[in-house]
Amino acid sequence: MSSQTLSQLQQSSAPALPGTWKLDAGRAISLRPREDGVLRIAHGRLWATFDGPHGGPPNDQGDEILGVGDQLRLRTGQRLVVEAWDAQAPAYFSWEPVPQAVASPSRRFAPVLQPLADLRLAAVLGAGAAARLVAGLAALALGGVSGRAARADCAFNAQSRACRAHGAIS
Repeated sequence: MSSQTLSQLQQSSAPALPGTWKLDAGRAISLRPREDGVLRIAHGRLWATFDGPHGGPPNDQGDEILGVGDQLRLRTGQRLVVEAWDAQAPAYFSWEPVPQAVASPSRRFAPVLQPLADLRLAAVLGAGAAARLVAGLAALALGGVSGRAARADCAFNAQSRACRAHGAIS
C-alpha cells in the first residue's frame, strides 16, 4: 500500500466522477484539512482511520468503513488516512469545505451592544434626574431663604399676605 497526499492524488489522476476524487485499490492518502469540511463517499467503499487518541471504548481504534452516501465531518488540523476498502476496485469521494459562518456585527457584538444601550439609557435618565435634583435644590435654597425672610416678617406683621401664604395666620 502506498501513501500519498490529496495534492499528489490530484496531480496523478483526474477525478473520474465529476466533483470527486478517485482512490485506486491498494492506495491510501492522508488528509489533514486546513479548514472544516465533509468527506462524502460517492462510489465504492473506504476504510478511514483517525489519528488518536480515541475517546471511545478500548476497542475503538478510530477505524471506520464507509460506503456510498456515508460522510465524515473533519475539523481543521484533524488527520485522517483513507484507503479503498475493496482490494480490486477504486473508491470515489468528494471533499467539501464547510463555509465559515460570517458573524454579522450585530451578532458578534451582541454581548456588548445590549449593555451599552442599557448604559446609554441609564446616562440619559441619570442626567434628567441630576437636572431635576439641581433644580429642586435651587428651589429649596431660594425658597428656604425667602421662606425664612417671610416667616421673620410674619413675626412682626401678622396681617401680611406672606404670613397667610406660609400658614402663619389662619
